[in-house]
Amino acid sequence: MIERLQGVIPPLVTPFTKDDTLDEPSLRAIVRFLKPHVHGLFVCGTYGGGPLMSLEERCRVLEIVKEETGSELTVTVHVGSTTLRDTLVLARHAERAGAALVASVPPYYYPHPEREVLYFYQQLVGAVGIPVYVYNNPKAVGYGVSPDLLRKLVRLGVRGVKDSSFDILVLTNFLRKMQGLACDVVLGTEAMFTAASVLGVQAFIPGLGNAFPELCRRLYDAAMAGDYGKARGIQETVNAVREVMYEAGSTLVSVFAMLELRGVCRAVPRLPFLPFEPTVVEKMRQRLVELRVL
Repeated sequence: MIERLQGVIPPLVTPFTKDDTLDEPSLRAIVRFLKPHVHGLFVCGTYGGGPLMSLEERCRVLEIVKEETGSELTVTVHVGSTTLRDTLVLARHAERAGAALVASVPPYYYPHPEREVLYFYQQLVGAVGIPVYVYNNPKAVGYGVSPDLLRKLVRLGVRGVKDSSFDILVLTNFLRKMQGLACDVVLGTEAMFTAASVLGVQAFIPGLGNAFPELCRRLYDAAMAGDYGKARGIQETVNAVREVMYEAGSTLVSVFAMLELRGVCRAVPRLPFLPFEPTVVEKMRQRLVELRVL
């Protein structure tokens, strides 16, 4: 059983056709593109469109990923939903399918008091025999997981946290207050991995890693080698490419445009996300060429 996540673990995007059906050939193409460069995959999270899919679609995505990766990559499955029932269905399927661990945001849309969040994770931990991580994503969920709440969850059996707060102070407090506990702290973005690695973080989940896994791998290797001068330079390039993603609009749609520019596949995210106009994609291409990543 895995003790700690390590390496570059992109939050795998889930491609769809223009008819809004799961694009299985493109999904396989993306996984094959990523495999040589990454250490694992985070499936059906925010970039993966998990909340946009049916339970059957989410299960099928994992099955395809496992067919393509076998035991070569560490596969984490996001099983969060608005209901405990659906979360447990997804978690049990993930374990049967061979996932290394599952992660879940707290139940979202409705605000939930602490006792309900504790109950949610207690039931999740008890439902599977693989590690359970908390996915801290305050922007998407509507509320965050505090270090004090995380300590309580760890005592219930939670094994780690993926922090997508984009706040270095929140990350630092997680690391500081989890000392002495068996709790892995993982960064949920590529934007500040150099700083996070100095603090002891050994894994990150980069949305940009879907389209530029080699760049994220170079960042990881430099930081883990303690070559912070080199890592800082790569981090600057990473963050410049991130700006291209944000300037174009939706970062999720940007990833699909970048995958097409790289010749990996031509697909789109689930509706109501819409692909960019050709003029936007061309502007992205020009900027990526200027940054010497395309």
